[in-house]
Amino acid sequence: MTAPPTTDPRPLTGEPLSLDLINTRWMPEGKLTDLFAGAFGLSRLEGLGLWLQSTGLAARFRADKSTLVHLLTAREALARAVADPADAGARELVDAVLEHGRIRATLTAEGPGERAEFDDPAWGPAWTAARDYLTLLESAPDRIRKCASETCVLHFHDTSRNGTRRWCSMAVCGNRAKASRHYARTRER
Repeated sequence: MTAPPTTDPRPLTGEPLSLDLINTRWMPEGKLTDLFAGAFGLSRLEGLGLWLQSTGLAARFRADKSTLVHLLTAREALARAVADPADAGARELVDAVLEHGRIRATLTAEGPGERAEFDDPAWGPAWTAARDYLTLLESAPDRIRKCASETCVLHFHDTSRNGTRRWCSMAVCGNRAKASRHYARTRER
């Protein structure tokens, strides 16, 4: 038996926090895998700890049961909102997560600043991910995309110059699509 990974095993990391949270579920080899549900021999809290580490939140938040429950609530709300921005129920779920924190204006040595405050620190990662989604919606809602592969469930923020990115990863899903098209052409001949 192999040891559980010590780094984030997901195929796509580094997306904006809201999408990165949604991407804690992915489909390797056609089987839905969940970083927070025992993937790769990790306990649920170990998966949470890896996610907090990979997103840079580990220094501010604990990988405990309450944080995991709140993060799962936020993930479901965000997944629904991204899948259907017109879904009023999804918007209500995101708003319910946002109710657990706020932004406090501050004055720093560099000038005006902001600090997030939470009614319970366990809501911190969930609230931060929901707040990130609002930022994406303000800046470029049309650049929030689902991978074009029918067998992929990952989402990404298209930062390409012309806004035509289709795949979560050109090396994985994009390459599979190209290989599939090539195979179909060669079979026709």
